[in-house]
Amino acid sequence: MGEITSDAAIMAALGRQMTRAVQKQAVAAGNLANVDTPGYRTKEAEFGEALDSALEPAGLAATHARHFGVTAGGPGAADVRERDGLAARRDGNNVQMDRELLAIGRAAGEFTSAQTALAAKFRLVRYAINEGR
Repeated sequence: MGEITSDAAIMAALGRQMTRAVQKQAVAAGNLANVDTPGYRTKEAEFGEALDSALEPAGLAATHARHFGVTAGGPGAADVRERDGLAARRDGNNVQMDRELLAIGRAAGEFTSAQTALAAKFRLVRYAINEGR
């Protein structure tokens, strides 16, 4: 049968989600800061390797070629790369303000979701501690 996930694992996962959201916001903010920089190429945070390395200690492994892969990488760190496939202006810059603002909004939503779940977890712990008083 399935294992029971510990409170520490849940809190660590929520913390990682919040960290990733902050990293996504920072990359999008950097792109917006360079919207008028000639030749600037849009950056994007990728978390595939970070997720794989986070799963590796849990003993998860791919059992089929179409399943997720487990690779080595820095724990929790985003891999920031140039985003391909975006149309560039005459000055070579390919930052799209709408796309970056949407990315910031999505990251804020991800952060808020994790923060809400984490706050609920802490309320449960506080309730359990104060129940006898």
